[in-house]
Amino acid sequence: MFDDLDTDRRPLVLIWEVTQACGLACRHCRADARPERHPDELTTAEGKRLLDDAAAFGDGQLVVLSGGDPLARDDLVELVVYGDELGHRMTITPSGTGSLTPDRVEALADAGIRRMALSLDGATRESHDRFRGEESFADTLTAARAAREAGLPLQVNTTVCAETVDELPAIRDRVRELGAVLWSVFFLVPVGRGQILDPVSPRRAESVMEWLHDVAEAEQFGVKTTEAPFYRRVGLQRDGDETGSRRRGGIAAGRGFAFVSHTGETYPSGFLPESAGNVRDRSVVDIYRNAELFESLRDPDGFAGKCGACEFRHVCGGSRSRAFAATGDPLESDPLCPYVPEGYEGELPETLADGESGVRDAAD
Repeated sequence: MFDDLDTDRRPLVLIWEVTQACGLACRHCRADARPERHPDELTTAEGKRLLDDAAAFGDGQLVVLSGGDPLARDDLVELVVYGDELGHRMTITPSGTGSLTPDRVEALADAGIRRMALSLDGATRESHDRFRGEESFADTLTAARAAREAGLPLQVNTTVCAETVDELPAIRDRVRELGAVLWSVFFLVPVGRGQILDPVSPRRAESVMEWLHDVAEAEQFGVKTTEAPFYRRVGLQRDGDETGSRRRGGIAAGRGFAFVSHTGETYPSGFLPESAGNVRDRSVVDIYRNAELFESLRDPDGFAGKCGACEFRHVCGGSRSRAFAATGDPLESDPLCPYVPEGYEGELPETLADGESGVRDAAD
């Protein structure tokens, strides 16, 4: 589907952060979530208008309801039903708390949810709960099993940082055991609470990418990266591209991806908190297609530094969110990518001096 998508006209993924309220206080939280709902959240009527507007993107728009914890909204099922009736492919990323009971999972499936994404940031109760919160591991596994019972495809999200990287092989095994259809591996962007965590080094990130390609070849579930588009560059360099099909760009902030906050501010990504407009004042379709910020992010030839000089810029383009977090300019280079284009003599991020080794499989 993505290969035929015109990302100048519509996003592959439209995320709506329906609330910041959440019972967890995860150490990496982009949203800096808190227990209470914000008084200026989009109302039920405003949320329905957002879904109405998004229908202008075209049939089958993928809408992800995120948070915080979407279950903190008492109109959640109503919104799911409404979006499903409009023809959207409604998915959800709930928090792993005791509120996500098997009955609620079944109700969401009945309402029209097409996929549920749950976060797993440790392979054991101790490591996951240290990262996410007490009892989150048990609640997440309960919800994952409930999704399987309800016939709801499961996606597992994992944050990669210095604290979690050594557990990736064991988390992979958990993903397999849970019967997930996709493992989405998020590389830390230092925003929100995530500023207190340490990222992996560029060299280690590169070897994690190599390892993830091995995982994708060996496992039944799919693998994708978030805020690490050089996963595609690594794949091209390692496997070649005889058909040319892999030369098409992956989704990135503002290019195939848009994020609407709980108050209606519209960002290229939840990890790139620079608003291009508010859906209370302007259609999300107009913002995505015509806002200057979004248009600039869809032009890799306008990127700065080594990302702008890179021959893989149309395939990868670097994490615009991490560039923004590091420099305040979303068009600058991604400091996590260690690749230096041949002949490039410009400035390099200091992070490229780090020679840390890569992830090792438990069998090595």
